[in-house]
Amino acid sequence: MRAIAVILALATASPALAAEPAKPAPKPAAKPAPKPASGGAFDARDPAALVALLASMDAKATIAGSGNGVVVLDIATPGGKFGAQFVDCDAKGKACGMVAFSTAFDRRGPNLQQINVFNRTQVACRGYLTDDGRSNVMYGALLTARMSSAEMKQHLGVWQGCLSTFGRFNREPQAYAPGA
Repeated sequence: MRAIAVILALATASPALAAEPAKPAPKPAAKPAPKPASGGAFDARDPAALVALLASMDAKATIAGSGNGVVVLDIATPGGKFGAQFVDCDAKGKACGMVAFSTAFDRRGPNLQQINVFNRTQVACRGYLTDDGRSNVMYGALLTARMSSAEMKQHLGVWQGCLSTFGRFNREPQAYAPGA
């Protein structure tokens, strides 16, 4: 009650205040349009950006082929070789929608049943067998114009973990998937 009395006293003490319409709250300043995460210098959808990023990481990537919305890279790192396939690219081989990192293992290891057990235990790392029985592993990432080079490095880290896990599995599939 006391608070209501104070408010009424203030309102009646100054008729000008009581009669003045409430002013709307000031609008917040408009936010600038979002920019690509690294100021436009890195576009994860462009295979050339991955080539440059890998070069900064002591790795080498070359374009092995392109066409029909696909760009394929051969990549060599201190830890080994693998490929990257950009898909859903524009006519210039840029603005791609996804990249898939993959590699084939020379050593024959798991059978189809064991590969299936492996895949049921993984979220991002997918194994498969080629027609000649060699095991392969793949990791895919969706690409956006907003993806930063740091985010792409995280995807490369996930891929490296995938390679390590699948490599252990490929060496001893029975130990990884007992009974399969």
